Amino acid sequence: MKHVMQLLEKHEIQPYEIALVHWENEELNYTKIEGQSKLHRGEIWLNSELDLDDAILEKFAFSNALCLSVKLAIWEASLDKFVESIQSIPEALKAGKKVKLSHEEVMQKMGELFALRHRINLSSDFLITPDFYWDRENLEELYDKTCRFLSITRRVKVMNEKLQHCMELTDLMRNHLMEKRALRLEWMIVILITIEVMFELGRVFFVIK
Repeated sequence: MKHVMQLLEKHEIQPYEIALVHWENEELNYTKIEGQSKLHRGEIWLNSELDLDDAILEKFAFSNALCLSVKLAIWEASLDKFVESIQSIPEALKAGKKVKLSHEEVMQKMGELFALRHRINLSSDFLITPDFYWDRENLEELYDKTCRFLSITRRVKVMNEKLQHCMELTDLMRNHLMEKRALRLEWMIVILITIEVMFELGRVFFVIK
């Protein structure tokens, strides 16, 4: 496994932080038994009587769920980092202080949220069972039970609730900036009209004079 990882590292694109890679992992003990494979009290029991191909498929089902949990953990860490970057905004708004974020920065924050939400809900297997298991009921049972043990569905629900809250906050910031921009434009129009009126009054005054 280490040899394969060393080969893959040469082809990484935007790799995760080393500390995050070492921190986010899932480990379950396993043992070989005589009888049907299953997940029992957090331990994987593997049927030692299966032929090689079937044994590999069952190991894949367990590891697939573990992989999904690690992927979700990585994105949970990304969301926590995002939440940390905006946690001062509600307090600043509450205190009536000026929030020092430009329109471009707010749009960038919204883009980060949409990208994370897309990865979780549309481009991953968190919400549905992969097609691979549709005609393999025994493997699907192993996969689903391992996902339930790792609380995949509940964690995805919590993440979506956090994302929704962050979206509401960034929407509030965007609307606030748009209102400020609209107010600034209104004042510019008023000033331009005032200047125009002053020029017109000056022209009328010189004509009369």
